[in-house]
Amino acid sequence: MSENEVYPQWEDHGHTLKLFVPQPFSFAENMKYLSNAPNECLFHIKEQRLYRAIPIEGETLVIEISSDHDHSITVRFMGDTAPSCERVRSAVVRYVRDWFDLDTDLLPFYKLAKSDPLLHRAADSFHGLRVIGIPDLFEAICWGIIGQQINLTYAYTLKRRFVERFGRHVSCEGESYWLFPSAQEIAVLAVEDLAELRMTVKKCEYLIGTAKLIAEGRMSKELLTAAGDLKTAEKLLVNLRGIGPWTANYVLMRCLRMPSAFPIDDVGLHNAIKYVMGTEKKPSKEEILKLSKAWTGWESYATFYLWRFLY
Repeated sequence: MSENEVYPQWEDHGHTLKLFVPQPFSFAENMKYLSNAPNECLFHIKEQRLYRAIPIEGETLVIEISSDHDHSITVRFMGDTAPSCERVRSAVVRYVRDWFDLDTDLLPFYKLAKSDPLLHRAADSFHGLRVIGIPDLFEAICWGIIGQQINLTYAYTLKRRFVERFGRHVSCEGESYWLFPSAQEIAVLAVEDLAELRMTVKKCEYLIGTAKLIAEGRMSKELLTAAGDLKTAEKLLVNLRGIGPWTANYVLMRCLRMPSAFPIDDVGLHNAIKYVMGTEKKPSKEEILKLSKAWTGWESYATFYLWRFLY
C-alpha cells in the first residue's frame, strides 16, 4: 500500500485547503529561494506568506500560501475568489503540488548527496528545498528565452516589462496581481509590438514563434510528456527556433519535472561549482561530466541546489 493510500494528500476546509507534504520539506528554505527573485512580478511574499493569482480551469483565483510547520501547506482563497467546484479545487492542489514539486521523493537524492564532494554541503545548507517549478509551458519557455545570454537581474526586468505590457492583472484585497500572458495573446502580435520591451529582435521572434506553436497545439506539455524520455523531449524542444540545449533542459527541469534534465552549459552552474571547489578557474564541460557522474537521475536537483550558492 502506498503512502498516498494511507495518508490523504489534502483536506478541503472551505475557504482554505490543507496540503500534506512529503518529507524532507522546509517551507522556510523554499521561501528563501523565492524571496531572492529580483524584481519578481508574478508573486510577492509578506511575512512568510506567498501571494499569487493563478488561472485555473477558466477561473482566476488569488491564493495565499503559508505553513505553520513543515508537514503541511495551507492555501487560502483570497477575496471572493474561492471556487465552489471540487474539480477546480483539485486543480489548485495539483498546481501547488507541481509548483513546489511535492510529488518527488527526495530521500534518494539526499542519500546520494551525503557522499558527493560537490553536493553534501548544499544538501545540508538547503535541506528541504524543492525545485520550484514553472507549471505553465509557455511561461517556462518564455523565461528560458528571455534569460538567454543576459544576467539574471536584467532578465527579471525584461520579464516584468513583458508581463505588464501583455499580461493582465486582477485586484484583490487592495493588491494587484499580474498573470503571465497566454500563448494565444502573444501569437497574434508582430515583432514591432514587442519593440518597447527593448529585447533583441531575435528574442521577440522566438517568443512569438513559440506562442504560435503552442496556440495551434503543435507544442504542449502533453506532447513532451508523451515523448517518453528526456532525449526525445529535448529534441522536440531544440527543433523549435530559438531553443538550444540549455533552454530545452531548463524547461524540462522546471516545467516537465524530468529529474535527469541537465543544463550543463549553464554559466551559473559553472560558477557554483567553482565556488564549492574553491578554485580560481571555472570547470570545463569535461570536468563537469566527470564530477556529475554519480548524479544520474538527479541532475536537475543537483543543478538547482548548486545554483542556491549563487544567492
